[in-house]
Amino acid sequence: MRKNRPKYKAIIDGAVQVIAENGYHASQVSKIAKKAGVADGTIYLYFKNKEDILISVFKEKMGQFIQKIAEATHREQDVKKKLLTLIQLHFEQLAVDHHLAIVTQLELRQSDPNIRMQINNVLKDYLDVIDMILEEGIEQKVVRSDLNIPLMRQMIFGTIDETVTNWVMKNQKFDLVSLAPDVHNLLMNGLRTNE
Repeated sequence: MRKNRPKYKAIIDGAVQVIAENGYHASQVSKIAKKAGVADGTIYLYFKNKEDILISVFKEKMGQFIQKIAEATHREQDVKKKLLTLIQLHFEQLAVDHHLAIVTQLELRQSDPNIRMQINNVLKDYLDVIDMILEEGIEQKVVRSDLNIPLMRQMIFGTIDETVTNWVMKNQKFDLVSLAPDVHNLLMNGLRTNE
C-alpha cells in the first residue's frame, strides 16, 4: 500500500508524543492511534507492530535531523565552524521538541538487539558527518594528524549525546543551546591550559 503521507506523519508525531509521555513499554498502539486521530487498525496499514513504529520514528525524525546537519556543515568551509554548527544544530533541534528529545535520549535505549541494530544503521550517516569534519580538519591542519578518528568520533558524539541526556534528565531546566560554544571549545581544545 502506498503511504498516505499526512496520515503517516500524524502517526509518527503521535507516537513521539505518546512514547515520551508514557514510555515505550506503556505506549499501546491504541494510545498512538488516538493521539494521531486514526482508527487503531489504520496503524497496521503503515506499521507491522509497536517496535516497527519506534524504529520508524527514529528513521523519520533522525533522518531529517541528520540531513539538516549534513547540509549545514557542508555549507561551512572552516572546520571549526563545521563542528560548532553540528553541535549547535543537534542541540537546537532537540531543544525545540522536548518529546523527541525524551524519545531519542531515553526510550530509544532499548536492549532489543534488532532495534539497536536498526538505530545504529540510521546513526551511521551522522557518524559519517563527524568523520568528514575530522578528516577535513586533519587536511586543513586544524586537527591533530595522529588522532584515532573512530575514537574521536565516539568522543564527539558521546559528549553531545550525554549533554542532551543530562538536559532531558534535569527536565530541561537549563538552556541547552547556550552550551554549544562550551562543548565546541572543549572538543576543539581539550583540557589544555590557555597559559
